[in-house]
Formats: sequence, C-alpha cells, structure tokens
Amino acid sequence: MRARARGALTACARGFAVSWLALVSITLSVLTILSISFISLGIGVFTTPPLIRAVRAHANRRRLLAAAWSGVRIQLPYRPLPADRRSGVTGQVELCTFLLKDPATWRDLLWLQVDMTAGYAIALLAFVFMPYGLEGFVLAAGVWQPIVDAGGTYWYAFLPIDSLGTALLAVPVGVGFIALGSVLSPVLLRGHFLLARSFLDPTPHMALEQRVLRLTETRHDAVDTSAAELRRIERDLHDGAQARLVAMGMSLGTVEALIEKDPARARELLAAARTNSAEALAELRDLVRGIHPPVLAERGLGDAVRALALRMAVPVEVDVDLTGRPDEPVESAAYFAVSEVLTNAAKHAGASRMWLDIHHQDGMLRVTVTDDGRGGAQITPDGGLSGVERRLGTFDGVLAVSSPPGGPTMVTMEIPCALSARGAAR
Repeated sequence: MRARARGALTACARGFAVSWLALVSITLSVLTILSISFISLGIGVFTTPPLIRAVRAHANRRRLLAAAWSGVRIQLPYRPLPADRRSGVTGQVELCTFLLKDPATWRDLLWLQVDMTAGYAIALLAFVFMPYGLEGFVLAAGVWQPIVDAGGTYWYAFLPIDSLGTALLAVPVGVGFIALGSVLSPVLLRGHFLLARSFLDPTPHMALEQRVLRLTETRHDAVDTSAAELRRIERDLHDGAQARLVAMGMSLGTVEALIEKDPARARELLAAARTNSAEALAELRDLVRGIHPPVLAERGLGDAVRALALRMAVPVEVDVDLTGRPDEPVESAAYFAVSEVLTNAAKHAGASRMWLDIHHQDGMLRVTVTDDGRGGAQITPDGGLSGVERRLGTFDGVLAVSSPPGGPTMVTMEIPCALSARGAAR
C-alpha cells in the first residue's frame, strides 16, 4: 500500500515536470518552422540544422524519461549523418538538405504540435487530481470562510460551498479525488509517453530501412572480418607451423646423410626434429582452438566460457542460464565476443574481479560482463570493443557500454536467436 502511494505521488510530480516541457516544445516548434521558412532567403540554411539537432535532443530526452519513468521504450528513427560531408557553405547546404529529407525530422515536428497540446493536457491531468483533492482539506480547515465572504458561493468540483457544513463535505470529495489520482496518475503519465511513442518511434517502413542499412554495413564488416581472419590464419601457418615443418624436413634430410657417417650428430638432429614436431603440433592446436575451440563444439557455450574464465589472470564469476544451444555461428560469435571483452578488461581495466552473466530471454541471448576496474571504457573506431560490435552486428546483435570514470564497467551484448536442443544444455 505504501509503495503504491509512493508510486502515485511520484507519477503526480513527474506529470507536473513533463507538463512544463510543453514550453520547450512550443519554443522549438515556432523557431524551427520559422527557420525552415527562411531557407529561401538563405538564412534558414544555417539556422535549420542546429534547430533540428535541438529538436532531436528534446525528443531524445523524452525517450529517456519514457523508459526511466514508465518503462516505455521509444527507438531512435534517425538516419546516420553522412561521414563525408564537405565543409563551408556547400557542406551546410548538404547537411540541411539531408536533415530535411529524413522522414524522422518531420515526424519530430509533428510530435511537437501534439506534445504542446494533447501531450500537455495528459501530463497536466496526471498531476492535478491529487493537489485538487488536497484543496478539499484546505477549504474545510477554514479557508472557505474568506473566499465565500469575498464572492459568495465557491464551487469545489460539483459541490457548492457556502457554509461550514458544505465545507466539511469537501473533505470526502477531496479524498475521492486523491484516490482517483492514485489510480489515474500513473496511467495518464504512461499514456503521455505512449502518445509520444506513436510519433517518435520509427514507422515499419523506417525500421525496415534502418535494418537494411545495418545489414548492409554488417555484411561488409563480415566480409572484411572473414578476409582478415583468413589472412591471419595464413600468416600464422606460414610463420609458425609451416616454418617448423620445413625446418624439420631439412633436419631429416641431413640426418639421412649423417646417419652412417656421424651417428651422434644424427641423433642430435633427430631430437631437434622431434622438438620441432611437438612445437608445430602445439601451434596447430592453438590455431584450431582460435578458429573454433573444441570445448565449444563439444560442450556448448556455457562450459566454453567457464573454461575461458579459468584461464583468465583476473578471477571471473560465471553465471550461465541456457536451456539449449544457439546456432553454431551465433554460439561462436558470442564466445569470441566474451573472450575479447574479458581479455580487454583483464589487460586495461585494472580490475580485481569480473562477473560474467549469460542467459536467454524473449528470443535474445544476453551477455553481461562487469568488472570493478577504473572505468572509462569507450567504443573507439580501432578499439577491441569496436571489433566486438562489428562481430555482433553480423547477427543483428548490439553492444552497449556503461563505464563511468572510477568504474564499474558493464558491457552488455544482445544477439537475437533461438535455442535448440542440439547437444546438452549447459
């Protein structure tokens, strides 16, 4: 009961706070529309892009509030800005044109009109019930007298207050409004954010366009990654096992020539050849393990990451809850992503302990790696986390990093997939 009352009061306060954001929507709407109309005069080319960025920042703020306050998730619909924009006036014109061609820009402008009208009204309704209910107690406490003396009958909702008796009746009416607000305030606040989502969320066509662009990018990344992996394997074979096998072959040829003339020297070369063969075999095993670890193929992702955690220099606490196994490509991508993240944390985070959690829920394989290190981790273009992000993107997966200065660092990976009964569930 106490938690419900606290939630209702919180929703009431949040409704009041959100209602004030309508002023921002009004201001941005007027300025952006004026700026677009001034494009023909040349001024709008320079003022429109920053205003559209401000509108998007305002909309993104509403997205964050929707997720944090009502659990309403609103996705980003914006097209990525071109990376090869030119500088100067030409680049400004291109940027302005690009932003105006983005359908999400016009949906944001339409949302501003709705937010300053219907959105404002709903947010205000989420606030008014409880304060209006408290007014009944204030009237019954004696405030009714000077009000009535100054202007005759005072109407409190449907109740005309002109005497002490009717003022006391305001108390149960106020209780009713407070009870009504405790039920309606959270619902109305969520309704406000659902209304915003109907305009700020990408349409099915926009979502499909984003998915096509993402799959195109990840396809190129997958091709590049595969080519780089093949070059690595070729280089490792050429510089490692192949060189040792060639040396071993040369040693055996020398042994064949010396076996009768100098048996002692021949035995030394045979011993060296045996050492080279053992080292070549070890390198081949390491290479195969790097391509696809045997424990992953035989026992699944759970046991594979547990074995990986045991080899880490920093203690890793592993929690795996999987009722089956993903497809082999997804399983392999998840394993190597975990390996990269754990290795990065052990090398650069200065952590004394790490935690790894893997579970499957709602058709999504979720992997979380947390460490107690110094924090400050970021996804940089040439960093290890960027490589993990590209690897996951091949399977339409995503990576998110939360790493404030001072730590802790949390890396979350999600890959859409289904689990099968292939092998034993670990």
